[in-house]
Amino acid sequence: MSYQQAIPLVVLTGFLGSGKTTLLNAWLRDTRLRNCAVLLNEFGEIGLDHQLVEPMEGSPVLLANGCVCCSIREDLKTAILNLEARRLAGDIPAFTRLVIETTGVADPAPILATLLNDPELRHHYRLGTVVTVVDARHGPQDLRLREEALKQAALADQFIITKRDLVSPPALAALEQQLRAINPGAQFAAPSDAGVLVNGDVYDPALRGEEVLRWLAPPTATPLHAHGAPAATPHLQAFASFALTLDQPLDWIAFGVWLTMLLHVHGNRVLRVKGILNVAGSPTPVVINGVQHLVHPPFHLAAWPDADRRSRLVFITEGLSHETLGASLAAFNRLGARLRPAADFSP
Repeated sequence: MSYQQAIPLVVLTGFLGSGKTTLLNAWLRDTRLRNCAVLLNEFGEIGLDHQLVEPMEGSPVLLANGCVCCSIREDLKTAILNLEARRLAGDIPAFTRLVIETTGVADPAPILATLLNDPELRHHYRLGTVVTVVDARHGPQDLRLREEALKQAALADQFIITKRDLVSPPALAALEQQLRAINPGAQFAAPSDAGVLVNGDVYDPALRGEEVLRWLAPPTATPLHAHGAPAATPHLQAFASFALTLDQPLDWIAFGVWLTMLLHVHGNRVLRVKGILNVAGSPTPVVINGVQHLVHPPFHLAAWPDADRRSRLVFITEGLSHETLGASLAAFNRLGARLRPAADFSP
C-alpha cells in the first residue's frame, strides 16, 4: 500500500484532567470526522457522551455521526489490527482516519515507536500528527513536576490549551511561552477546532516547504519553567530544546552513521529530532523526523523553501547538550568529506 493510500493515524494525548475526552465529545459532532475511528485506552468514568453512542455487538461502538469507537483492552498493535480486520470484513463502517486517545499518564513515545517500527501496521497506517492537550490552570505545574506531561509536550505537533477561561491573559501567555520553550516547532490550535484531527498530516512527504520551516522554528532561550514559579525538579531540568546548523553540505553516509549511533546509544534521551538537510550531491533538501530510537523515512522536498541552504536540526533532549551533539556531528561530517568525495548519493 502506498503512503497516500495508508490511513493517517492521530495520537491525542495530554496529562490527567486536561480534557481530552471532553474535546473528543465535541469534535466527533463535526461532519469532517464522520469517517473517523477512535481507539481509547479506556472509556473511564466520563467516557463519550452517551447520546452519541449506539450499542453494537462486540467491543466497538458506532457513534451517531458514523464514527467507530473502541476501547483498547489489549496491546496497541493487536487493537489496531483487530479494528482493521473488522473494517475489511464489513463488520464496522469503513473509516479514513484513526484517532488514538492515550491515558493521562501515558508516554506517547512507545506508541509512536510501535507505529513507525512495525511493518504490518505501516502497511495499513501512517502517522498523521500528535495533538497534546494542556490544562491552562494546572498545566504549568504539571510541566515543571511531571515527566509524563513534559514528554507529552515535547512530542507534540500541535497544542490545544483547555480551560482558558480559568486563568488570566498573562497566565495564558506565560503557559504558551513555556510550551514554546519546550517544543518550539509545535503549532497552537483552538479547542473548538476539530480540524486538528483532519488537517494535521505533518509527516506527509507532500509537505510544502513553508510548513517544514514552521515546525523547524528555532528554539528560544526561554527557560522551561515560568518566571517566579517554583523550579522544575532536578531531573526535569535536564530537558532542553536547541537547534544545530551546518554551513557545509552533509555527507549522507556520515550523517546516517552519526544519527544511528546517537539514537542507538542515547535514543531514550532524544525525545524528538526534526531537520531539513543540505545533502552533498542532492539538488533538493531532505527532511527527517525522529522520535527516540526511531526515524520516520526521510523524504525530499520539491525545492528549498527559502534562501537558507544550511542544514538545520532541532532537538528536544534529556541530558544531552547542544555543544556535545554539535561537535560530534561536525566531526563526523568532516570525516565523511575526507573519506569520500561529494557524490550524487542521497536518500
